Amino acid sequence: MQTELSTISIFVTVVEAGNFSHAAEQLHLTRSAVSKSIARLEERLGVSLFKRTTRTLSLTDEGTLFYEHSRRALTEINTAESLLDQGKISATGLLRISAPVLFGQLYIAPLMVELGQQHPDLQVELSLNDRTIDLVEDGFDLAIRIGTLADTSHLIARKLGDHRMLLCATPTYLQKSGPVHTLDDLQSHTTIAYPYSGHLQKWHLQDENKQDYAVKPNAKFMLNDMQAIKHTVLAHHGIAWLPDWLIHNELHDGSLVQVLARFSSVYFPIHVVWPRLAYMPLKTRLAIDQLITILPSQLKL
Repeated sequence: MQTELSTISIFVTVVEAGNFSHAAEQLHLTRSAVSKSIARLEERLGVSLFKRTTRTLSLTDEGTLFYEHSRRALTEINTAESLLDQGKISATGLLRISAPVLFGQLYIAPLMVELGQQHPDLQVELSLNDRTIDLVEDGFDLAIRIGTLADTSHLIARKLGDHRMLLCATPTYLQKSGPVHTLDDLQSHTTIAYPYSGHLQKWHLQDENKQDYAVKPNAKFMLNDMQAIKHTVLAHHGIAWLPDWLIHNELHDGSLVQVLARFSSVYFPIHVVWPRLAYMPLKTRLAIDQLITILPSQLKL
């Protein structure tokens, strides 16, 4: 049953002052006003909070329980008011996040470590897994999803950027092996591909006119780790199809160049998603703010 905060504050003051008269002096109220407030509180709660005699005032068992919880609640409220007065907003507790392995390592982990450093009482758990988890069932506060979202009626989503796959190689490899002018030219080049369940997946490409193409690479090297494929490409061993966010810096500094630049995969959205709840914890809101403020600019080529 909800009670007025001011009445609870009066109750706590009476307990700590030892009697109604001393509490009234501290609160700048009459003894009668304090007594009536306690009587109304007891009526709302349906219990007696004090054992009263002509000379002493002591707590009942119910009063002791109510005091202990009320004291903690008022302390938390005072702390919150103090933080607001200081212009500080601090998150506490455990923040659990799920993200794809490689994307999480490169982009999500640094941002969440930074968030944890900004909030000393916040504990951050980042679970890196390429499977789609159930946030509510698995107990996560938020997750990063790459690709078209499934039915998310029970989730809220905010787009962070886009993901696409690009053909790339080093200038040294292309000088040694010759230029690539058409998709057919790929068959005469060394390619490095990602196998899935023991099978090579086709490279699904789209040109500037939105025409779709599917190329099955005749791969010399097959590696089931995108970072390993990237390192192999950087060592001048061939052409690969890699996420744009993975080779962002290398395209900028020229250590990698895009092959057949008019072709790329379709764009897939990158979202942060979280459970649809009546109340969003501060830790979750601050994590989402961190992601939507910083990540979009990091993902732009």
